[in-house]
Amino acid sequence: MICLLAGTKLAPLMAAAITLAWTHSVEKTQWEEDWRSGPAGLELVEARIEGSGAGMEPPPEAERVGGIWRWHPSLPPQRDIVLRRSGATSDWRICIAGQCRTMDAYIPADSDPVVMTNCPVP
Repeated sequence: MICLLAGTKLAPLMAAAITLAWTHSVEKTQWEEDWRSGPAGLELVEARIEGSGAGMEPPPEAERVGGIWRWHPSLPPQRDIVLRRSGATSDWRICIAGQCRTMDAYIPADSDPVVMTNCPVP
């Protein structure tokens, strides 16, 4: 299961797979990443972006499907993903089974940084 951690606040997302979504601060286009909880850490399954530019070019193996660039990053499992909140852009969105909510539904809006990680085993 995936959790969000901010300081001492731990928020279990009650899901083993999520989509992390955000709007690029310069290009104003959507970026999405599908993450799942695995035994070695968080696994990045797929990434998608609406457009390119300002440091967000899709890699050569990306395919454009329905106006969206899609690819399967070759990133090893990650122990933690650090998510920063500048306040200058809209908040991260967490999508579980197609239902999206901003991160402040789980962790207070003034929490920064927020760490996405596998939930601790009880």
